[in-house]
Order: sequence, then structure tokens, then C-alpha cells
Amino acid sequence: MSRMIDEALETMRDLEKVGVVSKQTMRDFEAQALLPPTYTADAIRRLRENLHVSQAVFAAYLNASVSTVQKWETGDKKPNGAALRLLSVIERRGLEVLV
Repeated sequence: MSRMIDEALETMRDLEKVGVVSKQTMRDFEAQALLPPTYTADAIRRLRENLHVSQAVFAAYLNASVSTVQKWETGDKKPNGAALRLLSVIERRGLEVLV
């Protein structure tokens, strides 16, 4: 699914460059296309483990505390706001995009 979203975004950006799509339409499209998914505790843990990083390193990338990451992974707390968007970006692009 993320590959499809990336392709759609790339196409829309190209259309904006040639003037077929307005800047406002592009902003609206990006806002809709980039809505972050929800993450289960297991999905967050799997994402972190697939990246081969500790909870402390993962927390640092997300500008969160280790305790917060632990709570996400146990389901005691759910990520929201900026953290949710960062998780979405990391899932699609990897940690390298944040460096």
C-alpha cells in the first residue's frame, strides 16, 4: 500500500510541476495521502525489531522516552500526533530519512 501512495504522490507532484494541478490541490492531496495509519502494539514492536534497533535508539529517533516506546509496545499507550506520522515515515522510508 505504501508503494502505491508513494507512486500517487510522485505523479501528483509531477502534475503540479507542469501546472496541471494547483498548489492548493497538491497540499490537499498530500494531507489526505499522508494520513498516518494506526499501529498496534505488535506492529510497533515488529517495526522496531525489523530496523534492528533497541527501544532506546528507536525512542531517540522518535523524540520520545524509552518508557513511551515500552508503553506503545505493550499496548498501554498509543502513539499520536507527530510520533504517529514519524512511525509512518519510518515504516515507508526507513530510519535513514530522519538522519
